Parts: sequence; structure tokens; C-alpha cells
Amino acid sequence: MNVGGANRCRPALIAKQLAKFDIVNIGAVGTFVVRKDVSESVLRAAFARKLPFQCEIMICPARDIIRLASKNPFAGQPSGPDVTRFVNVLHKPLRQPPPLPFALPSNDDWLLKIIAIQGNFVLGLYRREMKAISYLGQIEKRLGVPATTRNWNTIEKIAKILRDR
Repeated sequence: MNVGGANRCRPALIAKQLAKFDIVNIGAVGTFVVRKDVSESVLRAAFARKLPFQCEIMICPARDIIRLASKNPFAGQPSGPDVTRFVNVLHKPLRQPPPLPFALPSNDDWLLKIIAIQGNFVLGLYRREMKAISYLGQIEKRLGVPATTRNWNTIEKIAKILRDR
């Protein structure tokens, strides 16, 4: 869920309230793994009823997350303590993806770089600098589609839960 800074919720409580779907809460930012086979429309409505505000709810089939995590999409990209790998989950696929790589503020001096777009997933890197966070907020505006950002480590954790179920 993309809840933003102003909208607060308690994901652990939501997971308990929706226990009939066998939900695993991942952290405190509205990331869940739903282990029960349920339709997207039923799941979306159930989550929406538990939130005291409106927000975009992104739902990804397990096969898409497992496929993404198994490809090692960040191979050959910079890594280390000063670079964070992330995935934006889009509400819907882009009609016309931008040319890649796409970097802000520039290709030569990037703080944020989008390296690939695969279906509803935007893969990128950002440098651990305060200004980079403002560029993260620009992704959905520039792409024109609601999105929510998760660290690559979170995606790998989700994939592990899905593989182990």
C-alpha cells in the first residue's frame, strides 16, 4: 500500500483483522504477503475496508514477485553501503516507458537511476543522500502512474516467504 507520510495505519493490526487470508505483515510500511488463494477484487476490497483513508493498493501475483527476484536484475549495477537498490510497484503497467537508464539529476551525476521496467516493476538505485529521497518522490509523477517504493531486500524477503509456503 502506498500510504504516504500523512496517512497512518497499523499494518500488524490489519494483518490480524484479515487473518482469514493467512497474511504475513512485512515491516511497518504496508507490505503484506497473502498466502491464501483469493481474488484480487476481494482482497482489494478487504484492505480498503480496514483503512481509515483512501490509498492506492498494489497487488502483485506471487509468480511475478518470484520471477522478478529470481532474475538478479541488479547484476552489474553499483552496490555498497552508499547505494540502495529499490523497486517501485506500479498500480498498472506503463503505456510508454521512458528511455532507460533514466537518471536524476543527470546521467553523469545521478542520485537516482532507473535501470529497468518489467511489467509493474520499476527497478532502480539511489545514493544514500538526503536529496535522493526527493527524487524518489518524483518517480510516480514522471511516470504518471501511482507507485509505491520498496527496498530490494524487502522484495527478496517476500520472495522467500512465497517460495517457502
